[in-house]
Amino acid sequence: MTTYLEIKSIHAREILDSRGNPTVEAQVAVLNHGNGNRYEGTAAVPSGASTGRFEAVELRDGEPRYFGLGVQHAVRNANEKIAPALLGANALNQYEIDRKLIELDGTENKENLGANAMLSVSLACAKAASAALSMPLYRYVGGTGAHLLPVPMMNILNGGKHAANTVDFQEFMIMPICGSCFSDALRICAEVYHNLKKILEDRGLSTGVGDEGGFAPDLPDAESVLSILVEAVKAAGYVPGEDVWIAMDAASSELYNEKTDMYHFPGESRLKGEEVIRSTEEMISYFESLVEKFPILSIEDALAEDDWDGWQKLTARLGGKVQLVGDDLFVTNKKRLAAGIKLGTANSILVKVNQIGTLTEAFEAVELAHKNNYTGVMSHRSGETEDTTIADLAVAWNTGQIKTGAPCRSDRTAKYNRLLRIEEELGGAAEYPGLLAFHVR
Repeated sequence: MTTYLEIKSIHAREILDSRGNPTVEAQVAVLNHGNGNRYEGTAAVPSGASTGRFEAVELRDGEPRYFGLGVQHAVRNANEKIAPALLGANALNQYEIDRKLIELDGTENKENLGANAMLSVSLACAKAASAALSMPLYRYVGGTGAHLLPVPMMNILNGGKHAANTVDFQEFMIMPICGSCFSDALRICAEVYHNLKKILEDRGLSTGVGDEGGFAPDLPDAESVLSILVEAVKAAGYVPGEDVWIAMDAASSELYNEKTDMYHFPGESRLKGEEVIRSTEEMISYFESLVEKFPILSIEDALAEDDWDGWQKLTARLGGKVQLVGDDLFVTNKKRLAAGIKLGTANSILVKVNQIGTLTEAFEAVELAHKNNYTGVMSHRSGETEDTTIADLAVAWNTGQIKTGAPCRSDRTAKYNRLLRIEEELGGAAEYPGLLAFHVR
C-alpha cells in the first residue's frame, strides 16, 4: 500500500539569524496513515548580505521594529495562506507541494508570499517526510545514489559586504584536495585557519572575524591576501597548488557602477591613496594575472550579474584553467542558467536554496548544471542559522563542493559537523572526490 503522510499542521515563526536579524522558521507536522504516528520537520531560512538583483524576493516588513527587517508578514503568509492550501496534502509529493507553493504565490520572483515563507515550508515538508520514513534527509532527497561528500570551499578571510575592512573581494577560501576523506579535509582546513591566525597576529593585523567566520584584517589588495593564504598553507605543512588550492568570491556586482560602467575598489583606493577602478577587460586581465601567480582553482562572480559579454570573454580565456562560478549571475535559477549555458558563460553554478524559494527548483538547477557538465557548489548565506539542511543537500545531490564558512561560529561549524556524521553513517560508501570535483586543471 502506498504510504500517505498527511500534512496536519504548518506553523511558522520569526527567529534570529547569525547577524541578529529576523528570519523565518517553519514547523510541519505529518500523520503517517500506515502506523498512525505523527512526525515533525523544522527548517529555517538563511539570508544574504550580498544579494543578486535577480534573486527571489526575501519578504521583509519595512516597519520600525528590527530596523525594517522583521519577517512577520512572511510568517503570516506561511500560517494564513500557505498552511490552508497544503493541509491534507501528502508530504511525500515534494514536487506537487512546491508546485502548489509556486502557483499560490503567482509571481516570477516570489514577491507575493516571499521566498523566505515558501522555502521554510518546502524544506520543513521534506524534513517531516524523511523523519516519518526514518531516513536521514540526504537519503530521502537523494536516494541510493547519495554518497559523495563535498570538498570544503572554506572561507578563511572575509572582505566586501561580509566584513568592515579594506578587502574589496568578498571571500578568500581554501580547498583541501589531498584529503583522503571529508574528515581529513576538514582537519586540514582548520589547521590552515589556525596558522593564518598566528601569521596575522605576528604582523599586528586584526584577527576579528567577518560574517562567515573568516578573519577580516585591513589589507591593500587581493595579491596581499593571496600571499598570506599561501603562507598559511605552507605553515600548516601543505603544498599550495597540490595539497590545498585557493578559491575566491569577488562579488563583483557589489563593485560595479552602472553609471561609469566600471568596477570600483574602495578599500584598495583608500589604502593606496588613489582611486582604483577597472574596466571589464581590466578585470579579466587582473584575474588572469592572479591565476598565473597563485594556486587559484575557483573564482565566483568575477564579473557583474548582467555583464554577459564580459562573462563570455572571461570563460573563453579562463574557463579551461579555473572553475568560474555564477552566483549573482545564475541565482540558482534554471532559466538564467540555461541562458548562460547557451551563451557559454561560466562553468559552475552556486546553489543557494533561498535564492529560488523551493527545494524542487533548486534541484532542477543542479540537475540542469550536471547535465551540461557544469559543476555545482552548495552554499550557505552570510546570515545563517543552526539549520544544517544544506549539508544534507550537498550529499543528496552529489554536488561535490560546499561553501559554508570558516571553522568558527556554530552557525558554520554545525554544517561541517553534520557532514562528519553523514560520512560516518555512509561508512565505506562515502566518497571524497578531491580534485575530481572540479572539471578543470
